[in-house]
Amino acid sequence: MNVTLNWLKEYTSIDLAPEALAHRLTMAGLEVDALEKLGEGLDSVIVARLVEVKPHPDADRLTLCTVETGTVTLQVVCGATNHRAGDLVAFAQVGSELPGGLKIKKSKIRGQDSNGMLCSLCELGLAEVAEGIMILPHGLELGQPVFAALGLKDVRFELGLTPNRPDCLSVVGVAREVAGMTGATLRLPAPQLRETGEAAVGKTSVTILDPDLCPRYAARLIEGVAIGPSPDWLVRRLEAVGMRSINNVVDVTNFVMMELGHPLHAFDFHYLRDRRIVVRRAHDGDCFTTLDGQVRTLMADDLVICDGEGAVALAGIMGGENSEVRPETVDILLESAYFHPAAIRRTSKRLGLHTESSHRFERGADIDMVPLALDRAAALIVELAGGAVAAGMVDAYPRPLSRRQLSISAERTSQLLGVVVTAEEIQRVLGGIGLLTEPATGRGDAALCVTVPHFRPDLEREIDLIEEVARLIGYERIPTSMPTSTLNSQPLPRHLQLERLVRDRMAGLGFAEIINYSFVASTAIERLGLAAADPRRQFVQILNPLTEEQAVMRTTLVPGLLETAARNIAYRTTDLALFELRPVFQPLAGEELPREQLRLTALLTGRREPEGWAQQAEKCDFFDIKGAVEELLESLSIREVRWPAEHGESYFHPGKSCAVEVGNQRLGTLGEIHPQVLRDFDIPQPVFLLDLDAEALFAAAGRHPGFRPLSRYPDIERDSALLIDEEISAQQVLDTLRQLRLKDLESIVLFDVYRGASLPPGKKSLAIRARYRALDRTLTDELVQNLHGKLVQALQKSLGAELR
Repeated sequence: MNVTLNWLKEYTSIDLAPEALAHRLTMAGLEVDALEKLGEGLDSVIVARLVEVKPHPDADRLTLCTVETGTVTLQVVCGATNHRAGDLVAFAQVGSELPGGLKIKKSKIRGQDSNGMLCSLCELGLAEVAEGIMILPHGLELGQPVFAALGLKDVRFELGLTPNRPDCLSVVGVAREVAGMTGATLRLPAPQLRETGEAAVGKTSVTILDPDLCPRYAARLIEGVAIGPSPDWLVRRLEAVGMRSINNVVDVTNFVMMELGHPLHAFDFHYLRDRRIVVRRAHDGDCFTTLDGQVRTLMADDLVICDGEGAVALAGIMGGENSEVRPETVDILLESAYFHPAAIRRTSKRLGLHTESSHRFERGADIDMVPLALDRAAALIVELAGGAVAAGMVDAYPRPLSRRQLSISAERTSQLLGVVVTAEEIQRVLGGIGLLTEPATGRGDAALCVTVPHFRPDLEREIDLIEEVARLIGYERIPTSMPTSTLNSQPLPRHLQLERLVRDRMAGLGFAEIINYSFVASTAIERLGLAAADPRRQFVQILNPLTEEQAVMRTTLVPGLLETAARNIAYRTTDLALFELRPVFQPLAGEELPREQLRLTALLTGRREPEGWAQQAEKCDFFDIKGAVEELLESLSIREVRWPAEHGESYFHPGKSCAVEVGNQRLGTLGEIHPQVLRDFDIPQPVFLLDLDAEALFAAAGRHPGFRPLSRYPDIERDSALLIDEEISAQQVLDTLRQLRLKDLESIVLFDVYRGASLPPGKKSLAIRARYRALDRTLTDELVQNLHGKLVQALQKSLGAELR
């Protein structure tokens, strides 16, 4: 939105400097994006008279002009054709710099001296397009700066308005804000309209068939107008705010729209069939040609202005080609209406047709401005184009809209703003922007009842009024203070702490976390080969699945992880370490909601180490996945873990898998995936997987063991090779040794297993290493020998072991 300082001053008194005014507007919420001083630095462009104009001797399209400035006479070469001797022109003297950076220098053009330049409106920044040079009105003093002589020195403000402030899409609206900030008085235009024609109701009529989309439509008939160019003052005013001149009637409608913020439209009355207006919705598939010559296909949601037979305008957006004002137009019907914002926005967006009119209507125009804008435009048209205004305004307003009533209290305002604001001050500042205020009855907190005018549709609640008060008294008046508060640090619940610990530990072990959909295909479980009675075959069905691939809720994370691995391997990412810590869902008989259980599933496949010149090419195996579980259990302080081979999971390879148990609680299973399952998932390489019950993990997790002092005394190690039966597992050996509870036994490690022909049939050799250390003394060899003897005796007694 562009406004100029001189135009603003016609409606309110402004004593502020342009820069100060721009700052005040910005601080009040009307951000000034640019400030341009029109005519600044152009005092060297002066009024001059053309003494003589003759053809250039060496160029057909150039003229030689003798220019008199009042002090000197100079020769200038000109390329325009609209000038003649005796005209007053805008002459840029040598040394001038025009808008756009053009510097005027003395030069030779086709062999003739040119001592300056005759300027057009475009070259002076007063218009985007110009035909010929600028011809000035007679009577101006020679040598006077052109901008000063024509009163064109001005300041243009470019405002960046938010969509909720349609009231400021006009010069009067901005002037109202300035008056509210400075305490000045707003002066609205007061048109003096003489109705000299016959009664309008006998010549035309307005019918509104859809008052929801068009609550009000008013019209005036003006007969006997003469279409022609607009006077200079009107052309300059429109061009100063970025609009081009068309003709006197259309320019007046644009002028009033920029002045009052209310769009208008002029119809050629002769082309209105039946000489009447009907406001209705369009019919689906109707075609209509707008003023830009484009054929628009309409829908039933579009609002159109019709005559007795068909559409003549798109309501609030653009007029029709069939009723536009032409040079031969004599009688016009002037429209001023109010349309529902949503209807205009919908049609404008659908058609991709955004105009100055739709820009205002779709944000919310002022329904009370309809008659004032209509009378203002009618008076100007009669003044500039002649004609007679028919008596009476045709004003169709079937259901008058009521004004919104709000209340605001000084106590609440002061509390929110942090500064004392009295009811009298609130009444003054709100009244300054056109809001009607009066004391509220029945309230004792210095409350006011505020009647919101229709030009402020953004004011809906008390807090909106408080914001208006803050804007108008100035945000700088609100003191700066730091908020005071207390910070309470609440530790995470233990299960969330453990969940975070598991995620961090898995990531630290080199696994990447993935997240699969909780919705899966019911056939995914079939590929695992689960028994028919397995509870994981009982699903929670989705009532409205998006696809068959997401028809049930998962009961295990294993299929999703294997599918992810298969997809990555298909894309030649063959070295994978993935994990997922997410819930699974098991239906419960007689219950509406399923049981939600958190599980941890992870897999390894491919190389043990990333490919590189210094890395081994070994593939990962069962002990890699088992080692990951051991590290995880250690971080959770879970000890005395058992690894029984019997687990009952059909998707693991026989003999290459085991369960994980603590006491009588099974934590989960791990091992190599069965070759048939790999084929069903299209995985061409071995995969090692763990599947743990995260909730059981958390229940078994111990507390941090705390600091254990380091011994200053040396350790002593003893190695023993034991011959035991083949069916005895290493776990049984370790369990037997843990039960001894020897005081100075620091650790026991199984470091070798041997099977060979040198051993008796059905036997194997296990080598263990025991480390002994005391915190308070150096152990003697005799004491260590005694302790180690007890260890060997326990194995011999419990497991039938023989010392090799």
